[in-house]
Amino acid sequence: MALLQIAEPGQSPQPHQRRLAVGIDLGTTNSLVAALRSGLSEPLADAEGKIILPSAVRYHADRIEVGEGAKAAASSDPFNTIVSVKRLMGRGLSDVKQLGDQLPYHFVGGESQMPSIQTVQGDKSPVEVSAEILKVLRERAELTLGGELVGAVITVPAYFDDAQRQATKDAARLAGLNVLRLLNEPTAAAVAYGLDQKAEGVVAIYDLGGGTFDISILRLTSGVFEVMATGGDSALGGDDFDHAIASWIVEQAGLSADIDPSAQRSLLDAACAAKEGLTASDSVEVEYLQWRGVLTRELFDALIEPMVAQSLKACRRAVRDAGIEIEDVGAVVMVGGSTRVPRVRQAVAEMFGRQPLTDIDPDQVVAIGAAIQADTLAGNKRGEGEELLLLDVIPLSLGLETMGGLMEKVIPRNTTIPVARAQDFTTYKDGQTAMMVHVLQGERELISDCRSLARFELRGIPPMVAGAAKIRVTFQVDADGLLSVAARELVSGVEASIQVKPSYGLTDEQVAKMLKDSFSYAGDDKQARVLREQQVDAQRLLEAVEAAVAADGERLLDSEEREVIGHEMQQLRDLIAGNDGHALEAQTKRLTQVTDAFAARRLDSTVKAALSGRSLNEIEE
Repeated sequence: MALLQIAEPGQSPQPHQRRLAVGIDLGTTNSLVAALRSGLSEPLADAEGKIILPSAVRYHADRIEVGEGAKAAASSDPFNTIVSVKRLMGRGLSDVKQLGDQLPYHFVGGESQMPSIQTVQGDKSPVEVSAEILKVLRERAELTLGGELVGAVITVPAYFDDAQRQATKDAARLAGLNVLRLLNEPTAAAVAYGLDQKAEGVVAIYDLGGGTFDISILRLTSGVFEVMATGGDSALGGDDFDHAIASWIVEQAGLSADIDPSAQRSLLDAACAAKEGLTASDSVEVEYLQWRGVLTRELFDALIEPMVAQSLKACRRAVRDAGIEIEDVGAVVMVGGSTRVPRVRQAVAEMFGRQPLTDIDPDQVVAIGAAIQADTLAGNKRGEGEELLLLDVIPLSLGLETMGGLMEKVIPRNTTIPVARAQDFTTYKDGQTAMMVHVLQGERELISDCRSLARFELRGIPPMVAGAAKIRVTFQVDADGLLSVAARELVSGVEASIQVKPSYGLTDEQVAKMLKDSFSYAGDDKQARVLREQQVDAQRLLEAVEAAVAADGERLLDSEEREVIGHEMQQLRDLIAGNDGHALEAQTKRLTQVTDAFAARRLDSTVKAALSGRSLNEIEE
């Protein structure tokens, strides 16, 4: 008699029939794909047994080459071979131009703000280039796992903004992948180490890749990963180490700094080989063109010391933002190939007072963590006590513009996502029937110092006196860090909303600068906000007095009183245009005082008019 297998609800009746999902680390320099197999998360190799796929795409006239072959052709065919495309994702043409000679391509503007790169196959956007890398990883996974994927978790730097995240999702869709979730790279690393070592407490994730640097402070408790704070600096990464060595080679060899793209790629290849050689050796021989020299680890450490110091500065800021002390950090996880550099590991160990964790290959740890999360999101039930809850945070505050050009923060930075927050606002003028909602991102008090994300208009507000309408604005950030904003007038029910999809985003360096400026100008910003608020209050008082005088001035004021009020109003107008907050506050009080008697007369007059011709009994009723 055959046995009949039964299973619990939600579990596959055949354990080997799992829904296939993968984690993908789409890196600046290298990419890889991982999956959960036999209970373990592991990277998937190609037909040649190679796990790492160089993030390089070469366009031929009749085909597209991805990986090792493309990387090798970067110096001989620099214009058709795209490397480090991650640096271009979600960025505008002006942002790309700031990178200068680091990216020797011919850029052209497209329909969106994101630039395209001229190749023999036509203009290619960064999204299209990234899609080619993802397509190879998808095919590798389907071939290795023996079936079609239900989806993938793709990792992104913690500092990727809305535009960069959206560009990543677009690339995945173009590659035929269903994105289960975008996961911050540091969080993915925490998933891997949190499960492998059953870690609890506060953990720092030091992520130094080819082109981006992220530091995240996380609290791990019973499977809950809460990101307490994030930081970063785009001026750091293996690519930048390579450029530092390349500059040294140019100087030692007495070469011109102005070299053609092909020679530049060869120079960077030589610099990268020297950097990797110094991981295990105290010195390496460097050859470039006719020049030969020796680079010692001591000299290399000196060349990169400013960059290492910058990373530690970002670490200290993240620890401070998390509201903890350095001593509270129980473990430091190293992520990214550039953390193999001995000086980096030494500096991190000295700062945190403990040896960093490097048990899992730093090139693989992000993909391994992403694969664990992908398996869970695909619906494959994990063992008891192994469920994961991931709590990422937003890197910069989100808010909107209020009167006086002020930034009103609705969701503060480092708020756990997904999140929804609502705040009520009102109208500024009598009879106002529409409101412009200006969505902003940043830490400063004035909108001129923040980044504009989007604008939309709420129409159909019932005409009421100023301050009577109640408009509820709701900000919602989903698990992928994408923002939507809605506004609703509560009396009439009219509403409007927008999905924030900017055509290009902030660079990592701009994000870091915005955070730095928020600290540097905190005092000035506070004073500026107080002044703007005083100016708004003064302007509202002026408009109210002007309306009252126009309506009842002839009837309730004598000529002397009107002259005094007029004089005080003019004084206030003059001060509103200036920057003297104390004088403005004093004059606002002065105008209020000289109009108190007039306001009382108007109130008496209104009451008398309302009671005129009515009996006591009618009033009591």
